[in-house]
Amino acid sequence: MKRILVLCTGNSCRSQIAHGYLQHFAGDRAEVYSAGVETHGVNPRAIQVMKEDGIDISHHTSNNVSEYGSIHFDIVLTVCDNAKERCPFLPGNHKKYHENFPDPAKATGTEEEIMQEFRRVRDLIKAYCLDLLAKELE
Repeated sequence: MKRILVLCTGNSCRSQIAHGYLQHFAGDRAEVYSAGVETHGVNPRAIQVMKEDGIDISHHTSNNVSEYGSIHFDIVLTVCDNAKERCPFLPGNHKKYHENFPDPAKATGTEEEIMQEFRRVRDLIKAYCLDLLAKELE
């Protein structure tokens, strides 16, 4: 079983969405963690858009990467440039992946426009996670 860590700035949206998809699609083939270089709490809109796609992340917590210093990860995925630049040293020999997804929490406009941006980013992350798992677990 592979251990995967998803890192973002605040472990609020992008990393939580990726965590949900990676765990869902990998099933018992991977143990997935998510963390931030800061913690901002899980964004309620991220929970909502994942629920729309049949995945419950309401039980997720916002964790700081420092909490996982003793865990050996096989894969570390950064989902924003800030996390990639600020990621502390993680022990072990792990594969690194990076994709700079837009931050849906920065969306502006009406509630529907903001939710559309969350859905757009969710779908980008979903496609990326499927591709990553196809490379790493198949």
